[in-house]
Amino acid sequence: MSEVDLQTGQPVSAGRLFDGVAALVRFTTGLALVSLVLLVCAEIVSRSFFSYSLKVMEELAGYLVVGLTLFGASLSLRSNSLFQVGFVLHALPAALQRVLNLLFQLISLGVCAVLIWQTGKLVLSSYARGNVAPTTLMTPLWIPQLLVPLGLSMIAIFIIEQLIVTLRTKRAE
Repeated sequence: MSEVDLQTGQPVSAGRLFDGVAALVRFTTGLALVSLVLLVCAEIVSRSFFSYSLKVMEELAGYLVVGLTLFGASLSLRSNSLFQVGFVLHALPAALQRVLNLLFQLISLGVCAVLIWQTGKLVLSSYARGNVAPTTLMTPLWIPQLLVPLGLSMIAIFIIEQLIVTLRTKRAE
């Protein structure tokens, strides 16, 4: 798993490129979260005071939640905040821990690659067919579907960063 600097509490970075991607993802997820809150508040005000529903809020909120989940998971992965069974891993010798971390990271990257490929094919298929959501907005489905391969790509980028950090740590010791 990714190392965390004990003084700053920040993830150990593999370089400025990864820091820049993380800053962009943080900005994007922050913007999505603010948008989600504003949409929900607008719907509440609209229903409470005007007895009128905006009708598109549920659809847009669903898209934002999917984006927040995937992009937020990538940031959690980078900061080593995802669930892990540390007591088992920490009971093993350091050399074995490194090998297991590398193995886990490589398998995770492979799974991400397959998921990115398959969800990318779905996006292209929806785009080619002109599929739209059966809702008031009639959103072209490829737009919200694109959130999945993009979010998985961010996860893959931070797995690559973990691999680099793990390999650098091994070399330094």
